[in-house]
Amino acid sequence: MIIDDYEPLIRKRDLKRYKDKDLFETVEEVFDTKTLYTLLSLMRKKIIKRMNGVISAGKESRVYLGFDWRNNPLAVKIYLTSTAVFRKGILKYIIGDPRFENVKISDTRSLIYAWTRKEFRNLKRLYNSGVKVPKPITFLNNVLVMEFIGEDMKRYPLLHEVYNELDILELEKIYKLIINEIFKIVCKANLVHGDLSEYNIMVKPGPDIVIIDVSQAVHIDHPNAREFLIRDIRNINRFFKYEVKLENIISENELLEELEHCLKNKKAS
Repeated sequence: MIIDDYEPLIRKRDLKRYKDKDLFETVEEVFDTKTLYTLLSLMRKKIIKRMNGVISAGKESRVYLGFDWRNNPLAVKIYLTSTAVFRKGILKYIIGDPRFENVKISDTRSLIYAWTRKEFRNLKRLYNSGVKVPKPITFLNNVLVMEFIGEDMKRYPLLHEVYNELDILELEKIYKLIINEIFKIVCKANLVHGDLSEYNIMVKPGPDIVIIDVSQAVHIDHPNAREFLIRDIRNINRFFKYEVKLENIISENELLEELEHCLKNKKAS
């Protein structure tokens, strides 16, 4: 267990006590003082009651299994605020995005706070448009709280982890589901995922899919939207053609031609 319950008043000696009790199971760099205050604030607001171990870990963030006050599981994503590499990697998604016009790019913490807010807004927009994404719950600073996708306190596998265990009919269905979601992302939510691949698509029983990691998604009027969309399509087609060995792949040109009218239909964000 990482954190359980909270106290009405949190002082510095309380923070030391939390650490002394070994409430952190993974790298302590995730839980700097400001991030810890953020988590405790979410507890005081009765968004999170307790947190368990890591669901997934990357260079920029960690996702933890949390629980609300009704004991429902949550996914709690915490962005690291100390990584300069992350700041460099996200600049191409920020330049040209009006949501970052007033953010100081040189201030890593402010940038990551804005990035977290952007992921929440993207999730909300996608979810409200009927795209298969986790339901967003709330965010604060560098912490994003959303629906947990899994069962028995274990997340569902990613596509790259499980495709070898699926038969060809299941894989054909998953490919069609992904293409359908790309159309919904572009034509209904007016966004482009920007980093779609087998590494951020979860596979549910059925099979069904859930698309995750939408922080980098941009509006279709972003100057790089078409480039990002082409990359998304190529990533998916490459995986299903060369890894899955699927024969019925829709060509990149055919998909782009069908999506072109949506890219031109630029609605306000």
